[in-house]
Amino acid sequence: MQFLSYLVNGVSLGSIYAVIALGYTMVYGIARMLNFAHGDIIMVGGYVAFIVMTDLGLPALAAILAAMLACTLLGILIERLAYRPLRAAPSLAVLITAIGVSYLLQNLALLIWGSAPRSFTSVVTLKPLRFFDGQLVITGEAVVSILVSAVIMVVLNLFVNKTKMGHAMQAVSEDRGAAQLMGINVNATITLTFAIGSGLAAVAGVLLCSAYPSLQPTTGAMPGIKAFTAAVFGGIGSIPGAMVGGVLLGIIEILGKAYISTQLADAIVFAVLIVVLLVRPTGLLGKKTNEKV
Repeated sequence: MQFLSYLVNGVSLGSIYAVIALGYTMVYGIARMLNFAHGDIIMVGGYVAFIVMTDLGLPALAAILAAMLACTLLGILIERLAYRPLRAAPSLAVLITAIGVSYLLQNLALLIWGSAPRSFTSVVTLKPLRFFDGQLVITGEAVVSILVSAVIMVVLNLFVNKTKMGHAMQAVSEDRGAAQLMGINVNATITLTFAIGSGLAAVAGVLLCSAYPSLQPTTGAMPGIKAFTAAVFGGIGSIPGAMVGGVLLGIIEILGKAYISTQLADAIVFAVLIVVLLVRPTGLLGKKTNEKV
């Protein structure tokens, strides 16, 4: 029964990683860049939700919507000011800029909200589910995290594969120049990708702070790195891969803490990633692509 409890906790944590990883994988899949500021957008979403609920006294739904709106606008602003001018620049310049934006957001958060941790009130009101005479308890946060991540993945898959804008994203991902020649607005498509990814980061931030109610400027740093690891693990650029990678990573982390060592759990996660990449460099669901040189 203990194993089942650990497994549920792992799937719950992995579901949050998966939502974050979807933002990474979408931006990389469309714009071919790694947005390392994504983890800090999670933190911003958590703070916005906290302020709306605590200072303004509004309900949880309003806090979630406000966080999504704020993070979506922030993602659009970052793309427009920091990344769009570097569209034709070498990938190293974009990478350094992304790291710079990440540090900028962290330090702005320190100036605005301070370094003291805030106690986040969970937005989940669902009561824990009890099975086997109370031997297995699944928290409301775990249930909501799993359901929300599953719904997001299904909706995102339908959007990318069934809508005109989703087809435009796929075209930009395949060949940006050819897509532009066919009349697709590449800048608008990439901006929409950032907007969706940042909106998902807000949802992940609220779920993360609800499950682990401590909020500070570095809240999104480690989950952001682990979610990026999950995206690579599952196959960066693949939406199902981000989901699979996130869930597997959460399970590995929780089981590693439970059965091996809490201190070594993070090391185990990254060691598993290294092994997977040695065996399958494209990740579990990633596709091999051939490039002419």
